[in-house]
Amino acid sequence: MPRNFRAAIKDPRLVMRVIIATLLAANLVAAVLAFKPFGGSADDLRRQQTDLRRQLAQAQAHLADTGRLVGKVEMARREGDDFLSKYFTDRRTTFSTVIAELDRAAQEAGIKPRDRSAELNAIEGSDTLQMMSISAGYEGTYAALEKFVNLLDKSPRFLIIESMQAAPQQNGQTLTVTVKLDTFVRELPGTTS
Repeated sequence: MPRNFRAAIKDPRLVMRVIIATLLAANLVAAVLAFKPFGGSADDLRRQQTDLRRQLAQAQAHLADTGRLVGKVEMARREGDDFLSKYFTDRRTTFSTVIAELDRAAQEAGIKPRDRSAELNAIEGSDTLQMMSISAGYEGTYAALEKFVNLLDKSPRFLIIESMQAAPQQNGQTLTVTVKLDTFVRELPGTTS
């Protein structure tokens, strides 16, 4: 058999058949690659490129929207913290600060302070905020009372007039007024209730 094999290699027809078969196989592989490339045709690649560019533009627009939203959230947090620090008082100093503000407004308006009481109430859903309700009595004329209310309205503290009851006294010129005010108190971290 080795002798026949060596003879077959020397046979020119067999060698030509092998060469032709190899060239035919190479042509088939080249035809497959030319007519149906594995990465897709030129049109397929253009469509894929267009889709990828569209997806990239959408992702960049979404990123820009998210960036603007983050900026707005940070600005809102900053403004909220500024509002809390400006208008809400610390729990340790709230009573004295608010009473001093009420006394200053009463003195400037020309009315006399009477009895007062304060009560702290928890605000549902907040661990750091409480509402202080203050009931205070005053005596004075209608004009002085009007000035007092205007001064409270322009106060740097966040004071809410919940109710006001006025009753005339015997002399007719003086009113007895009971005012119920609400203000908000901040519990600073590290302090206890």
